[in-house]
Amino acid sequence: MSFKQRVLKQLFFYSLMMILLLCFAFSMPNIAKSDGKDDLVYIIPVEKEVERGLAAFLKRTTNEAIENHAKYIIFEINTPGGRVDSASEIGTIIQNIHIPTISYIVNEALSAGSYIALHTDEIYMAPHARMGASGIITQDGTAADKKAQSAWISAMRSAAESKGRDPLYAEAMANEDIDLPEYGAPKGEFLTLTPNRAVEVNYAEGIVDSRESLLEELGLQDATIVEMETTLAEEIARFITSPLVIPILLSIASLGLIVELYSPGFGVAGTMGLIALVLFFYGHIIAGLAGMEAIILLIVGILLIIAEFFVTGGILGLLGIGSVIGSLFLAGYDIGHMTLSIAIAFSLAVIVAIILFRSIGLQKGLFRRLVLEDSTSTDLGYVSSVTREELIGEHGVTLTPFRPAGTILINNERIDAVSEGEFLNKDVPVEVIHVEGMRVVVRKLTNNLKDV
Repeated sequence: MSFKQRVLKQLFFYSLMMILLLCFAFSMPNIAKSDGKDDLVYIIPVEKEVERGLAAFLKRTTNEAIENHAKYIIFEINTPGGRVDSASEIGTIIQNIHIPTISYIVNEALSAGSYIALHTDEIYMAPHARMGASGIITQDGTAADKKAQSAWISAMRSAAESKGRDPLYAEAMANEDIDLPEYGAPKGEFLTLTPNRAVEVNYAEGIVDSRESLLEELGLQDATIVEMETTLAEEIARFITSPLVIPILLSIASLGLIVELYSPGFGVAGTMGLIALVLFFYGHIIAGLAGMEAIILLIVGILLIIAEFFVTGGILGLLGIGSVIGSLFLAGYDIGHMTLSIAIAFSLAVIVAIILFRSIGLQKGLFRRLVLEDSTSTDLGYVSSVTREELIGEHGVTLTPFRPAGTILINNERIDAVSEGEFLNKDVPVEVIHVEGMRVVVRKLTNNLKDV
């Protein structure tokens, strides 16, 4: 089997594996649905960081509750907050539910978590729970710009008003300029409500110490309870779509490709890079971020890159790389973050490529097959052109007039030469002053030669 056939076979195998895994992601089965009794209560956890994976989970589970005609949906909230865009998506999901919704804050509903709770019809809190501290910050921990803060404050007020709550306290959770010292939030601090204070300002309907107490408070102690849990695929998706994990996966993918170019065969580095790329798209598909258009663009890009190995020109390779990068942007939920992630991966790839090139060169791996190594060096007896540097300083005589080129005689050898620019007559004594390859430059001598 030729080298090209082996490369095609390996790349086809790994591309097929990627396609099968991604198709599997699209066909993930839902949890079996219940029988739809009248007193059916769905309990859905809202835990860990608020991000797009959580939004996809809540969309799936609330749709199931609606389809099964649940009487109540209870969100058990314990989150420190997270992404504003994901919280906004979750808020829209809850607002579109026509079943009574209840938030049970079992520990904390901070930042984006408080925003989610404010969208539900009722809120109950555990005795030690807290809610608020919803100031918006950037990924580096600094306060967001005024435009983003204004939009977030407005969203917090709107969420409270949509359920008949006083928007002042929702605004105080996100705006440190609101002065509420009687609730532990003087000017300069964000409002965080304890259970008693939340009940006092009508942000909570009651304080309960357990789920059973909550069900009894609602008169649902005899209801059929369906407790939803994230599937393994959703847990993977939530981890993979984390802003910290995405640049790591893309870096592994790019580094795997670069190292593989310098390695014989298709080995560990290439396999790790391919797995990282598969995981990236798998997680984004489960999270509902990547559609078939991103997958098709990725596959087209891979095929174009493979074709570049067998077609000269470089255009197919550039189109393939552009298609792969385009598929990453289509799968991402934030253009700015995806740009940063790709830039990090690209920078690491360039650094590693330079290191490998300086230490290994192009004599190993795939480059060994792509780069012409044969050379016609002087060590092998090849001479590109004859140089006459030994003539420098020799004296001769012109055999022809120089205008400014002509022929000279040196040691009984006829040599083509040029003057420094002046015209010379026949039989003029000259000296060789410079040689460039086959070009011999002469200068007129002031003293006649006795013997040439």
